[in-house]
Amino acid sequence: MANDIKLQVPLLPLRGLLVFPTMVLHIDVGRERSVAALEQALLGDEIVFLTTQKEMSLEQPGLDDLYETGTLARVKQMLKLPNGTIRVLVEGLERGQWANYTEGETVTTVDVTPYPDPTERTTELNALMRMLLEQFESYTKNTKKASKESISTVADIEEPGRLADTIASQMKIKIAGKQEILETFDVTERLEKLITQLHSEQEVQEIEKRIGQRVKKAMEQTQKEFYLREQMKAIQKELGDKDGKSAEVVDLRKRIEEAGMTESAEKTALKELDRFEKLPAAAAESGIVRNYIEWLVTIPWSKATEDRLDINHAAEVLERDHDGLETVKERVLEYLAVQQMTNSLRGPILCLVGPPGVGKTSLAHSIAESLDRNFVRVSLGGVRDESEIRGHRRTYVGAMPGRLIQGMKKAGTINPVFLLDEIDKMSNDFRGDPSSAMLEVLDPEQNSTFSDHYIEESYDLSQVLFIATANDLGSIPGPLRDRMEVIQIAGYTEGEKQLIAKNHLIPKQLKEHGLTDDKLQFEADAILSVIRYHTREAGVRGLERQIASICRKVTKQLVSGEKEAITVNEALVEEYLGKKKFRYGQAETENQVGVATGLAYTAVGGDTLQIEVSLSPGSGKLQLTGKLGDVMKESAQTALSFVRARAESLGIDPDFHKNHDIHIHVPEGAVPKDGPSAGITIATALVSALSKRPIRREVGMTGEITLRGRVLPIGGVKEKTLSAHRAGLRTIILPKENERDIDDIPESVREALTFKLVSQADEVLNVALEGDI
Repeated sequence: MANDIKLQVPLLPLRGLLVFPTMVLHIDVGRERSVAALEQALLGDEIVFLTTQKEMSLEQPGLDDLYETGTLARVKQMLKLPNGTIRVLVEGLERGQWANYTEGETVTTVDVTPYPDPTERTTELNALMRMLLEQFESYTKNTKKASKESISTVADIEEPGRLADTIASQMKIKIAGKQEILETFDVTERLEKLITQLHSEQEVQEIEKRIGQRVKKAMEQTQKEFYLREQMKAIQKELGDKDGKSAEVVDLRKRIEEAGMTESAEKTALKELDRFEKLPAAAAESGIVRNYIEWLVTIPWSKATEDRLDINHAAEVLERDHDGLETVKERVLEYLAVQQMTNSLRGPILCLVGPPGVGKTSLAHSIAESLDRNFVRVSLGGVRDESEIRGHRRTYVGAMPGRLIQGMKKAGTINPVFLLDEIDKMSNDFRGDPSSAMLEVLDPEQNSTFSDHYIEESYDLSQVLFIATANDLGSIPGPLRDRMEVIQIAGYTEGEKQLIAKNHLIPKQLKEHGLTDDKLQFEADAILSVIRYHTREAGVRGLERQIASICRKVTKQLVSGEKEAITVNEALVEEYLGKKKFRYGQAETENQVGVATGLAYTAVGGDTLQIEVSLSPGSGKLQLTGKLGDVMKESAQTALSFVRARAESLGIDPDFHKNHDIHIHVPEGAVPKDGPSAGITIATALVSALSKRPIRREVGMTGEITLRGRVLPIGGVKEKTLSAHRAGLRTIILPKENERDIDDIPESVREALTFKLVSQADEVLNVALEGDI
């Protein structure tokens, strides 16, 4: 309760310090106005008003920088120290609130209203005092800051307000908390606040204690491990640890920490390292664990190269390394343009499909160079075991990761260009289906968590640019083919082969054979002669072998001194490579009865196919030779049924099947042949043989026939057309629905050929046979 009397006393601001009533303590005073306030108090009744600054850093606090509630105190002693500051002993008397701030020349005075504590004790106060003492005793035991004597001294205090102030002064709380107690004039409320604060402090102390115990336990465990490792080192040294296992463990631990693994993989690696450290060096399992850790730290987890998403640079690289393949290069540049626009690492899985030697592998290498990515190639030809893809489990002797993880180790980064070569050559047996394992690898939605049986940790393949190559798309299982974007590479025209030989193959072979341009040169007619008469392929691999053969023979002549420099012309080609192996322009020299030229698609590109029909007296037997497959045999049966049904309109004896045996033969009988696109060719050859009308020699054809004479579309138009052009044919019969495929054929080939688009067999016969039906 406040007194009506107001005292005018000097003001002494305190920094970082608060004085409660009944407290006696020393204060160091250095500010001039504070020293003057003390001197004025000593000249009068020795009373000053102590209040705390809100901000410790203020040198000259103003009116708003001081708490309104403070303590009236008596100055009991003042001593000047050698450093110029004044040490004063003060005794807190009563709470008070100041008003009427008066700032004189040397001293600031305020009017203070005292708030003395009541001395009477009620039952509620007694209960609160007891609770406060219990809490304080528990608090001091935990903090171990107070002696038994100080606790008993506090217990002897009978005034509730004084008890609260004494305990508050001994508590380890911030100035703001103590100020809140000082500003609580009601004794009951003050006791309750202290009890709450003490309880809260004890909870904090319990938490700190538990944390401290955990930290101590962890430190003890670390120290224990360190001690045991040192002991182990000493024991190994005594036993003659010549393989340096301790140093190896330290090195492996460092490599694990620097590998940038996922949290799960790092945890597994450290666990295996602890096992390795405890195993004897001579134990068989030691090598297995060591090998596993080595794989974990060697494969890339976070290291990546920065993509060079520059479409112009990519175009330059592709043009430099590849002649022809315009459609393929355009598709690759489209893919890179999308990557550049989206700045995304993910993209489709590209599958380059085409005959051998057309540059599928080198194209993938050029894509890697244009992106500035590392390049790695894995051949899947002949892979039959699923473990080749997913790896072997570590329980097996000689276990190791699959080819994917091995390839990533070789690449050294998480975003290489990864070539899956010959993906169509995989097969399955009792050891599993490797193509099924590839489904996860080539699915952008799944390969971010690829699982290898050996590594046993999820590995992220989502940033890898996968490129697959294949010769035959039909050999790839449907679900696997569905995950890839197929880019067909048909083969090269003569003109493209000449450019490739001039710009790439010849310079390469000259370098490999130690030759230079001034030692060996090729004339244009020599290159054309090699292409036409010594190779028969869609790609250029055979052409490169023939050029290499010429280079070897020339090198021998130069080394022996027989010649000093050679220019290879058409005549020298025959001298070096022998007689012509192939006849350029395989079209017949004259129109023949019963011999039709078909166009076929094989794994090595397009090819021409001669189909011969012979009649002999008999009872209508049909004989098929030439190692034909089931589909081609069915095409022959369908063609024969069509001819029998249309015999009269075609000018053929309707009873021909009763009096003649029919023999259909496809030459080169050692080569298996199959496919539905020979239907119209067989039908044309049958009609020619039965009607005695010759077939035009310059006409080639392809298409499937139905029993009613409809001509159905087929595939491989570009490859078949290129083979027709090589064979010297001039007119190509195609199904009407294949008109869209003509645009894919190189312009130079389109200009040299005449395309006849048909939808009925009658149209085929009108074009292919001499005379009208």
